[in-house]
Amino acid sequence: MTTSVHTVLDSPCGPLTLVAREERLAGLYMTEHRHQPAQETFGPRVAADDLPVLKDAARQLEAYFAGDLTDFDIDVAVTGTPFQQRVWAALRDIPYGETVSYGELARALGQPTASRAVGLANGRNPVSIIVPCHRVVGADGSLTGYGGGLERKRWLLGFESSSRQPTLI
Repeated sequence: MTTSVHTVLDSPCGPLTLVAREERLAGLYMTEHRHQPAQETFGPRVAADDLPVLKDAARQLEAYFAGDLTDFDIDVAVTGTPFQQRVWAALRDIPYGETVSYGELARALGQPTASRAVGLANGRNPVSIIVPCHRVVGADGSLTGYGGGLERKRWLLGFESSSRQPTLI
């Protein structure tokens, strides 16, 4: 059996629980996160500095929330079906500050009729923010389900959109 450990970080969108397993990030969950595993599976709580992957994730999340990082480079270990793995990999290709619809993501995966399945896989993403499932919206641009709650999805999209605005020198 693989041992997990976790840490909790403060962030502008509330506490984030980071779970590490086998020296890789296995989860990033928000308060009242839908589809999160039982907290008993997170393992003991440690300081972020106690494990290199947690320290790196904390550093990159801090840079992201400061507006200084737009693309995460963290080794993740997520468990899911082959289809879920494909969806989660495709999510990492959505550029910072941009959105795609579930249908567009399904077409990018070569399965144009699978938008509902893409939505279900998206909702099961265990590494929110780092694997940016918040960047997927409804066909009409509306905000639809998000594991961390629609208010957080709205905040994350607004944050990314506002930090992309050019500044005048």
